[in-house]
Amino acid sequence: MKLPGHDAIARQADEHLVTHRVKLPRKLVDRPIRQVAKRLAMAMLVLVVTVVVVYVDRAGYHDSADQTVDLLDSAYYATVTLSTTGYGDITPVSDSARLTNILVITPLRVLFLIILVGTTLEVLTERTREEWRQSRWRSTLRDHTVVVGFGTKGRSAIQTVCVTGLKQQQVVVVDPSSKAIDVATAEGYAGVIGDATRSEVLKRAEVHRARQIIIATQRDDTAVLVTLTARQLNRSAKIVAAVREEENAPLLKQSGADAVITSASAAGRLLGLSVLSPAAGMVMEDLIQQGSGLDIVERPVIKAETGRSPREIDDLVVSVVRGHRVLGYDDPAAASLQLTDRLITIVRATPGTQVTPDIRPLPQD
Repeated sequence: MKLPGHDAIARQADEHLVTHRVKLPRKLVDRPIRQVAKRLAMAMLVLVVTVVVVYVDRAGYHDSADQTVDLLDSAYYATVTLSTTGYGDITPVSDSARLTNILVITPLRVLFLIILVGTTLEVLTERTREEWRQSRWRSTLRDHTVVVGFGTKGRSAIQTVCVTGLKQQQVVVVDPSSKAIDVATAEGYAGVIGDATRSEVLKRAEVHRARQIIIATQRDDTAVLVTLTARQLNRSAKIVAAVREEENAPLLKQSGADAVITSASAAGRLLGLSVLSPAAGMVMEDLIQQGSGLDIVERPVIKAETGRSPREIDDLVVSVVRGHRVLGYDDPAAASLQLTDRLITIVRATPGTQVTPDIRPLPQD
């Protein structure tokens, strides 16, 4: 299946692809160019100090060319000495010059080599170290959450599920933009750069071992393709997708999405509700925001609640989930709760409380 605009999306994704498609969160460090510049500056400082030391004690050195050692000769001697080239045309002849070479020049030479060799080794081992980190990350990644698209919807969805107790290490972001992935890794999430409509990109995110997949792309046709690909790779994961147009929601469900959120319609309904009743709009906004004020959560029925009606439960029950059906609290079928039921309740948010994730992406323009 190939929808209009797919080729353009693929080309755009290719423009953003880089050599390392998987980026893991790491501590903030200087950029490689800045690190090299710092070490180069240190090496130049060592060279300058060596030149000064030789020039101050220039009377103790002998130049086979013109018998005298000036500033240029001191720089020349310092350069060939620190680089261990050692042509021998300028040599220390006095006791003080030789002692200075033993106690000062030799340690400076060792320091100079350490700086250069250290930089070379770091460059050579960086890729090996990164590959080892990725291999270890893949081996430990299980039952994680894959978020496709790190725009407003994707970031809001991640924040919501993380408030409910999901760890940042269990979130993998997929986005064709390297800048978006840089932001994601800076916030502590692993990132995969690439077009999520391609199975090889989703495999890099270990989507076949994910527990839940959130699809928050900018285009509806892209969301359909990503859903099809993700469902093909993972038959058991819970897939929640967002679309802009309501008419595309059935297509997403047919493609394998368990739940579809229409962002444009949801935002419009919230606007309309706020016009009719600003207080009601504030309450709905509060319910959407997990971790503050009132939260809407899903939890299992406990033994003590079996056989009771939703009205008799201490929590404010909104709906009862029985199998694949969602029953209203006043539905006669939900009059007697079963142990296998799940309750959708409204509770007061308390810091540090972890609840079953209830994935509901926030409305987006």
